[in-house]
Amino acid sequence: SSLTGERLFTNPVGPGWANPQDGSWDDTRFKGRDGKPYGPLPREWMRYHGMYLHGATAVQSYSIGETAILEAPELIDYGTHAVIVRTINTGKSSRDLKLRIAPVEDAVQIHSAGPAALKIETEGTFRILTIPAAATPVQFRLALSKGTDAASLAARTKSAQLPLDLSALTRGGPPRWAETVITKGINSPEDGPFATAVLTHPESAGNPWQSWLRLTGFDFVDGGGRAAVRTWMGDVWLVDGAGSTPLGDLKWRRIATGLFQPLGLKIVNGVIHVTCRDQIARLEDLNGDSEIDFIGCFNNDQQVTEHFHEFAMGLQTDAAGNFYYAKSACHARPAVVSQHGTLLRVSADGSRTDILATGFRAANGVCLNPDGSFFDTDQEGHWTPKNRINLVKGTGPAEFYGNMMGYHGITDESNSAMQQPLCWITNAFDRSPSELLWVPKEAKWGPLNGSLLNLSYGYGKIYTVPFETVKGQPQGGMCELPMPQYPTGGMRGRFHEQNGQFYGCGMFAWAGNQSQPGGFYRVRYTGRPALQPIGLRFSSGRARITFSDALDAAVVDASRFQ
Repeated sequence: SSLTGERLFTNPVGPGWANPQDGSWDDTRFKGRDGKPYGPLPREWMRYHGMYLHGATAVQSYSIGETAILEAPELIDYGTHAVIVRTINTGKSSRDLKLRIAPVEDAVQIHSAGPAALKIETEGTFRILTIPAAATPVQFRLALSKGTDAASLAARTKSAQLPLDLSALTRGGPPRWAETVITKGINSPEDGPFATAVLTHPESAGNPWQSWLRLTGFDFVDGGGRAAVRTWMGDVWLVDGAGSTPLGDLKWRRIATGLFQPLGLKIVNGVIHVTCRDQIARLEDLNGDSEIDFIGCFNNDQQVTEHFHEFAMGLQTDAAGNFYYAKSACHARPAVVSQHGTLLRVSADGSRTDILATGFRAANGVCLNPDGSFFDTDQEGHWTPKNRINLVKGTGPAEFYGNMMGYHGITDESNSAMQQPLCWITNAFDRSPSELLWVPKEAKWGPLNGSLLNLSYGYGKIYTVPFETVKGQPQGGMCELPMPQYPTGGMRGRFHEQNGQFYGCGMFAWAGNQSQPGGFYRVRYTGRPALQPIGLRFSSGRARITFSDALDAAVVDASRFQ
């Protein structure tokens, strides 16, 4: 892939600010197998804090060493050549700072509100700005343009609209999406063990921004009456009325956009956290109008390549506050970075990411178990012969799940060299499994409370997963719940803490049978017999299966099924 159109200016891949410790430009980031650097710079050098939103203006917040910096871009587009203006505010620094500005052939002007000690010099083929420690804190503008003489550039820079002091733009601005969209929930008949209601979402043609609501995750807010829902296209919406029984009017309001393919959402201490391909973002409303004014960076250890397939899937937390998600591997090619095809843990303070297991192809989400282990699914293709459910211990990179094209040094292709799944899933049963979750013991799913569920992206179904563990090896299977299929692929699910029922959302984006672009559902247990296997135990020549309901003795020979 490449950018189209005129490139106004280009800096090389690498640090934009010199290392504050020694003034060097040496890129010390992790190098992938392609020799390119990936991930963020070391935290003692540079740390990205997030982006403030104020109307159409975005203000970046970051630190160079111990120096806090705010920066906002602006485009002055008239005449022959456009001008890019970077307004920068730096805090107090104990060291001189150096900023790579632009190639030497570009025209550059600087305007400062502080001492005239800032200076522009040439190093190699680039112009470098030096900010002496004695000149900080300082507020200034850099103007850049191709083919413009210095005098003309200086005159045009005076038309910049942003304030020189950016702090006024960091406290929240006016609403950008004040309109709400009202939909009507669809309640289903209760003629079976499960009743599926539809939390009708705004279609792309039915909302003012023509936003495509391919729903990829959600969590409940404010006691459960409201849900925060994310979309693969980068939106987050609030849905009022989600917890009502029966469903009535639903009020949808867009509160954020521009996120990078979010595929996981979790609310922690009242704050929405979203898994994106480039970071776990923390979404904050600074002025109480329900819209997001600050997209904070909780953690950006992600090693992002240009490959399309490395989705960041799911988001869960444990009692200690650690976060968990899965990162997909490359498609039909060897892995490039160490995070390809892994289960990842991010520490509760966001300062560290650890690899808990490797060898996945496309683990669509993660389920955290009470004993600290995990369940995930994986998708067939290449070194993964069929879809599978994995019980993952999370012991580290040596815990390997079979994708020989992953980032590891394993060359032994035998079954004994890799962890075996709880079960293999044929395409006829589910062509693409997604995330697993436990039915809480305090839920209102009757005899299914405490059971393990698996969701289907490929067929829009829900399954129970009865299993046992023998000599450390899990073994079990999947049983389809007696309920209609979603019209879209199922992605994520959660149980409502107050009404005790299951909610699920989904989308259609990759290969799958259920092609409605998006959907949001509630599945309520009605009390009628579900007749689901919920436990099993094998012994020599015998299988003991536990069902959710009493079986009809006239149909089943109880002496054969115990």
